[in-house]
Amino acid sequence: MSILLFVMLGVFIFMMFRRNKKTQQQQAELQSKFGPGVEVMTSFGLFGRIVDMDEAENKVILELSPGNLATVHRQAVTKIVEPAVAPEPAAPAVPDDASSLTATETGSTATAAETPATPAETPDETLKRLNGEGKKDS
Repeated sequence: MSILLFVMLGVFIFMMFRRNKKTQQQQAELQSKFGPGVEVMTSFGLFGRIVDMDEAENKVILELSPGNLATVHRQAVTKIVEPAVAPEPAAPAVPDDASSLTATETGSTATAAETPATPAETPDETLKRLNGEGKKDS
C-alpha cells in the first residue's frame, strides 16, 4: 500500500515539473517574438505597440496611443495581439427589392415551402385589414 502511495507522489511531482517546463517554454517563445512594432497586451490589460526594449533592465516601452508612452516590466507583457481579420460580407439575407418576395403568376421561381397557404390579398384588402375596417364593434 505504501509503495502505491510513493508511486502516486512521484507521478504527481513529475506532472508538476512537466507543467512548469511547458509554461517556461511558452513564455520563452513569447519573449523571443517581442520586438519594436509588435502589438501586445500586458497582464493588467493595457494594449500598446512596443517602441523600445531594454534587455539589461528588463523594461519595455509601449506606445499606448500616439504620443503616450508607458514603461513596463518585460514579464508584464503577456500576449501578442494578432490583427483581427474582418469577415467577408455575406450576401444580404433580404433582397433590395420586394419583387423576389412575392410569387408571380407565370414563371414563379418560389417553391412550395415559400408560397403562402392563403391567396395573396389586393392592396385595398391590405389597407382595410390594417386599418381595422370591416370589424364589428365590441
